[in-house]
Amino acid sequence: MIQKQLYFGRGKLLLTSEYFVLDGAVALALPTKLGQQMTVETEEHGEASLLQWTSINADGKVWFEAQLSPKKYHVVSTNDKPTAISLQTILRSVKANGHFIPENKITKVTTELDFPINWGLGSSSTLIYMIAKWSGMDAFDLLSETFGGSGYDLACAGEEQPLLYHLDNKKANWETIDFSPTFKDSIYFVYLGKKQNSRKGIKHYKETIKTPQKYISLFNQITEAICAATSLDDFEKQLTEHEHLVSKSLKMERAQSLYFNDYEGGIIKSLGAWGGDFVLVTSSHSPEETKQYFKSKGFDVVLPYKKLIV
Repeated sequence: MIQKQLYFGRGKLLLTSEYFVLDGAVALALPTKLGQQMTVETEEHGEASLLQWTSINADGKVWFEAQLSPKKYHVVSTNDKPTAISLQTILRSVKANGHFIPENKITKVTTELDFPINWGLGSSSTLIYMIAKWSGMDAFDLLSETFGGSGYDLACAGEEQPLLYHLDNKKANWETIDFSPTFKDSIYFVYLGKKQNSRKGIKHYKETIKTPQKYISLFNQITEAICAATSLDDFEKQLTEHEHLVSKSLKMERAQSLYFNDYEGGIIKSLGAWGGDFVLVTSSHSPEETKQYFKSKGFDVVLPYKKLIV
């Protein structure tokens, strides 16, 4: 008899307090409509036992396959050794914490992304979230033992609304909020395709910011003001202040200065690891004009707020 279990985790975008969320700043995080699904099929088997893993990208094509033994999760076969080793690390962490797969069953796991894997919306965080749900392990414990990070992405994976997230003594805390700007038709997300190494970004942050507490209250105030903004002008003012604060404190160039210094009619804000996957864009122009500008710069993925954000 085959048993089937289904799991789903939402993607994420971090709108405020990037980097500083690691030291307790309140961050506005946005779960996305796009996410990742995981199907687990288990079948009783008296002799052999294997964990068969298949990962499918948004285009319907298999991008990763592996077979692992559930005793110690040795990789039996795979088409991508580095990814298989990362998966092995996650599964071994789960097992070390007393959870997981009965060894007398064949288990087939299939993951399916709603978004291209290189978009950086959370292929890893949604995987951690779903494996934790499947195994019964605490997702934040699993994250800390594997990829690390603030954990805001795990909070987003299971929520249906934007949320305010912060760490208190390294413990995750968040509350969902009714963040739905009346001017959201003027907000877009543009995919830069310039993948950043988050660990390098965090290392730079830790080396540069020796006393993060002097910035925390400033970011908290800006985040609160962004949540309360009732007009596009006010929203843009707060985003600009946020950009300048991060840029000055971390000595990093803004995405708008690097790639779009001739952009008019709005502002451009970096998201997450600066210069990486997505930027937020505000625009006083029509959707067609806005998309045309970014396409003329070589950026074809321009997503309206309402299409991407829950």
